[in-house]
Amino acid sequence: MTLPADPETDALPMRAAMTKALAQEGLLDDAGWRSAVATVPRHRFVPYFYLPADDRGGDGLTVWEPITADRAYGRWLSAAYSDTTLVTQFDGTEPDWRNPAVRHGGSPTSSSTMPSLVVRMWVDAEVEEGHTVLEIGTGTGYSTALACERLGSSHVTSIEVDSRRLEAAADTLHDCGYTPTLAAADGFHGYWPEAWFDRIVTACSFRRVPPALVQQTRPDGKILLNLSGWLYGHARVLLTVAGDGSAEGPLLPGTISFMSARAHAAPAFGNPSDWAAGLCQGPRRARHAPAFITAATTDAFHLRFLAQAAVPDAQLTVLHGVHYLIDVVSGSAAALSPSGDGWEVREGGPVRLWERVERVIDLYQAAGRPGPEEFSLRVDSVGRQFLLHPRMPDLPLHGR
Repeated sequence: MTLPADPETDALPMRAAMTKALAQEGLLDDAGWRSAVATVPRHRFVPYFYLPADDRGGDGLTVWEPITADRAYGRWLSAAYSDTTLVTQFDGTEPDWRNPAVRHGGSPTSSSTMPSLVVRMWVDAEVEEGHTVLEIGTGTGYSTALACERLGSSHVTSIEVDSRRLEAAADTLHDCGYTPTLAAADGFHGYWPEAWFDRIVTACSFRRVPPALVQQTRPDGKILLNLSGWLYGHARVLLTVAGDGSAEGPLLPGTISFMSARAHAAPAFGNPSDWAAGLCQGPRRARHAPAFITAATTDAFHLRFLAQAAVPDAQLTVLHGVHYLIDVVSGSAAALSPSGDGWEVREGGPVRLWERVERVIDLYQAAGRPGPEEFSLRVDSVGRQFLLHPRMPDLPLHGR
């Protein structure tokens, strides 16, 4: 005889196992966060999601399989308590979860972040009892629920740009007994009605530090921010806000990436061949191969972020073995092609894109290939932003 499924009961040992695993990783040394993870029912916040299939489709795109309790109860509940990011939306379009379809490719635009990273974000932000917090990117609401469980709902504000996602998260939070302040708002502007905050934590990435977040943080308060750009270089920074409206703090180690804030998504650039037709300079031999910023290595991941500071409006694409850097803002472009045992580059437009990237690579190598934890970021009182390193010239971030 098969007993009916009871997710509330079935989830208990899984949640306990997840809590134990996160504690063994050293993420739950704080008893408050350990209690929150052991209490909040993640499965309630992810009634449906997509998981990647083992094999790609014939078109080479990732095949995403819809998972719900009705379709695959065991797989659904197991995934809910795995340390996995669960994608809930692609391309800003809400799926029909009454009749979900397999997807081929697409850009994830909403998800429930893997629990270990959710906890790490709150811990890295040095959130403590009594703090008021602003979370940017409510998503499914699971991270919000952990903060409510740890601090009390009255100390938590969470904003989300997608009103449909926010509505679903709000319903689940309310059903679980949590009543934070929720708002549909653009995270770049923070949330003035609830300012000032002791801590601000972003669950999406921005191209630069939003000035409003510095302005809405109390002196000595902290902002845990994810930075990225159109080269898809990523970094995390923990800023401490000073009384004069400036902020400074270290980049954090690791190779973690987040979805871009929707307003900061890269623009379409058209046909790379059209851009290449207008390249007037060169060809010249490239001093550095594109692998310096494209390889699947920790160094390349970090160096791509540094290069991005030098060419903040550039995008990178590869077509038939040629690497194209395209800047739709200035109208500049560069094309790198294999040539013998090296590469040659042609450039055009007012900005010599690859020349700037090569300069960053030169400086990086001369400084001894410093890791992200050796850099800090400073926002001065008028909003100018710079990456700082004792052996490298300051790199101004986009929007200075």
